[in-house]
Amino acid sequence: MDYTFFQAYNSCDLEKQAAIYNDKIEFYHDQGGLITSKQDLIEGTRKNICGKVTRKLIAGSIEVYPIKDFGAIEIGLHQFHNNTEKAGTPSHASKFIIFWKNDNNVWTITKVVSLH
Repeated sequence: MDYTFFQAYNSCDLEKQAAIYNDKIEFYHDQGGLITSKQDLIEGTRKNICGKVTRKLIAGSIEVYPIKDFGAIEIGLHQFHNNTEKAGTPSHASKFIIFWKNDNNVWTITKVVSLH
Protein backbone atom coordinates (compact mmCIF):
# COMPACT_ATOMS: atom_id res chain seq x y z
CA MET A 1 0.00 0.00 0.00
CA ASP A 2 2.96 2.31 0.60
CA TYR A 3 4.03 1.79 -3.01
CA THR A 4 0.49 2.24 -4.33
CA PHE A 5 -0.11 5.44 -2.38
CA PHE A 6 3.22 7.08 -3.17
CA GLN A 7 3.05 6.11 -6.84
CA ALA A 8 -0.17 8.16 -6.89
CA TYR A 9 1.60 10.90 -4.91
CA ASN A 10 4.55 11.10 -7.31
CA SER A 11 2.32 11.06 -10.40
CA CYS A 12 -0.19 13.53 -8.92
CA ASP A 13 -3.10 11.10 -9.10
CA LEU A 14 -5.24 13.04 -6.65
CA GLU A 15 -8.27 10.82 -7.17
CA LYS A 16 -6.28 7.72 -6.16
CA GLN A 17 -4.83 9.54 -3.15
CA ALA A 18 -8.30 10.66 -2.04
CA ALA A 19 -9.54 7.06 -2.31
CA ILE A 20 -6.74 5.87 -0.03
CA TYR A 21 -7.13 8.63 2.57
CA ASN A 22 -9.79 7.80 5.14
CA ASP A 23 -12.61 10.36 5.47
CA LYS A 24 -11.47 10.94 9.08
CA ILE A 25 -7.82 11.57 8.15
CA GLU A 26 -5.49 13.19 10.66
CA PHE A 27 -2.24 14.45 9.13
CA TYR A 28 0.34 15.64 11.67
CA HIS A 29 3.25 17.54 10.14
CA ASP A 30 6.01 18.81 12.41
CA GLN A 31 6.38 22.01 10.39
CA GLY A 32 2.87 22.49 8.98
CA GLY A 33 0.70 21.44 11.92
CA LEU A 34 -2.43 19.31 11.89
CA ILE A 35 -4.81 18.80 8.94
CA THR A 36 -8.08 16.97 9.55
CA SER A 37 -9.85 17.71 6.27
CA LYS A 38 -9.31 15.24 3.41
CA GLN A 39 -10.26 17.97 0.92
CA ASP A 40 -7.73 20.42 2.42
CA LEU A 41 -5.03 17.73 2.32
CA ILE A 42 -5.73 16.92 -1.34
CA GLU A 43 -5.89 20.62 -2.25
CA GLY A 44 -2.59 21.26 -0.46
CA THR A 45 -1.02 18.38 -2.40
CA ARG A 46 -2.35 19.75 -5.67
CA LYS A 47 -1.06 23.24 -4.90
CA ASN A 48 2.29 22.47 -3.22
CA ILE A 49 3.40 18.98 -4.30
CA CYS A 50 2.17 18.13 -7.82
CA GLY A 51 5.02 18.47 -10.29
CA LYS A 52 7.21 20.03 -7.61
CA VAL A 53 8.13 17.23 -5.20
CA THR A 54 8.99 13.55 -5.58
CA ARG A 55 9.06 11.08 -2.69
CA LYS A 56 11.58 8.24 -2.50
CA LEU A 57 11.40 5.49 0.13
CA ILE A 58 14.68 4.66 1.89
CA ALA A 59 15.19 0.98 1.02
CA GLY A 60 14.99 -1.37 3.97
CA SER A 61 13.62 1.26 6.37
CA ILE A 62 9.99 0.17 6.60
CA GLU A 63 8.68 -1.50 9.75
CA VAL A 64 5.06 -2.70 9.79
CA TYR A 65 3.22 -3.67 12.94
CA PRO A 66 -0.20 -5.37 12.73
CA ILE A 67 -2.80 -3.88 15.07
CA LYS A 68 -5.51 -6.36 16.10
CA ASP A 69 -9.01 -5.46 14.86
CA PHE A 70 -7.71 -2.30 13.16
CA GLY A 71 -5.02 -2.78 10.51
CA ALA A 72 -1.37 -1.85 10.80
CA ILE A 73 1.11 0.88 11.62
CA GLU A 74 3.95 1.58 9.18
CA ILE A 75 7.12 3.37 10.27
CA GLY A 76 9.92 4.27 7.89
CA LEU A 77 12.25 6.78 6.34
CA HIS A 78 11.87 8.63 3.08
CA GLN A 79 13.33 11.55 1.17
CA PHE A 80 11.61 14.27 -0.78
CA HIS A 81 13.28 15.86 -3.78
CA ASN A 82 12.29 19.36 -4.80
CA ASN A 83 11.97 19.02 -8.58
CA THR A 84 12.56 22.75 -9.05
CA GLU A 85 16.13 22.35 -7.73
CA LYS A 86 18.97 21.18 -9.94
CA ALA A 87 19.62 17.44 -10.19
CA GLY A 88 21.84 16.07 -7.45
CA THR A 89 20.74 18.58 -4.82
CA PRO A 90 21.02 16.69 -1.53
CA SER A 91 17.91 15.73 0.40
CA HIS A 92 17.90 14.41 3.95
CA ALA A 93 15.87 11.45 5.15
CA SER A 94 12.85 12.06 7.33
CA LYS A 95 10.75 9.74 9.48
CA PHE A 96 7.10 8.95 8.88
CA ILE A 97 4.41 6.95 10.64
CA ILE A 98 1.24 5.87 8.82
CA PHE A 99 -1.80 4.28 10.46
CA TRP A 100 -3.47 1.94 7.96
CA LYS A 101 -7.06 0.81 8.59
CA ASN A 102 -8.20 -2.48 7.08
CA ASP A 103 -11.95 -2.51 6.56
CA ASN A 104 -12.94 -5.73 4.72
CA ASN A 105 -9.63 -5.74 2.80
CA VAL A 106 -9.93 -2.05 1.86
CA TRP A 107 -6.89 -0.29 3.28
CA THR A 108 -7.10 3.42 4.04
CA ILE A 109 -4.79 5.87 5.75
CA THR A 110 -6.33 7.22 8.97
CA LYS A 111 -3.33 9.04 10.45
CA VAL A 112 0.02 10.28 9.20
CA VAL A 113 2.86 11.64 11.29
CA SER A 114 5.48 13.38 9.14
CA LEU A 115 8.72 14.37 10.89
CA HIS A 116 11.53 16.24 9.19
